Amino acid sequence: MFSADKYCIEKYIVQQATEAQVQNQLTRKEQQQLLAIARKSILEFVKNGSVAEISVDNDNANPAEKQGCFVTIKLHENLRGCIGCFTSETPLWQTVQEFAIAAASRDPRFYPLHPDELDDITIEISVLSSLVKIESIDEIQVGTHGMYIEKNMYRGVLLPQVATEYGWDKTTFLTQTCLKAGLEPDAWKSGADIYIFSAQIFGEKQR
Repeated sequence: MFSADKYCIEKYIVQQATEAQVQNQLTRKEQQQLLAIARKSILEFVKNGSVAEISVDNDNANPAEKQGCFVTIKLHENLRGCIGCFTSETPLWQTVQEFAIAAASRDPRFYPLHPDELDDITIEISVLSSLVKIESIDEIQVGTHGMYIEKNMYRGVLLPQVATEYGWDKTTFLTQTCLKAGLEPDAWKSGADIYIFSAQIFGEKQR
């Protein structure tokens, strides 16, 4: 699930995107590097209240790209924090570090992560495509697409893996995204802007 103190949505990118696909796929080595950055950042911040110094392998180009991402923390398979952003002005590895710390300390649904919990958490990273506005819900592919819904001053987002984890169909996915936005369950039927996106999702094995 998702919580954040900012969405960081650039309307220009939304308008220009034609496909909800992640353009630069990360290699396994790059994924492991980003997960290591996330874990190191969380441990340093939770234990010492400071931001870890990170050295990035220059041979891995993709972590230097400017892409949006979400960092999810789970404790014994239960959600413990999740914060992210659709766009970023910093390299991906820095964005991962920022939201790893934020997920551990600033998700308003949870109290900050405690040092005693660190040995039992697992980390998941979702690197995002651009948002694409859709005209028909037929364009939504459950299990592939995440969803962002905006209506008036309300907005909410759910990552692609959420619908899969809960076994939702398309209608339930739309309904749950509306509820996440603080809207009525059927608000998606009229007057709402619906966007889709995809993600490259990777994470640590359960500890």
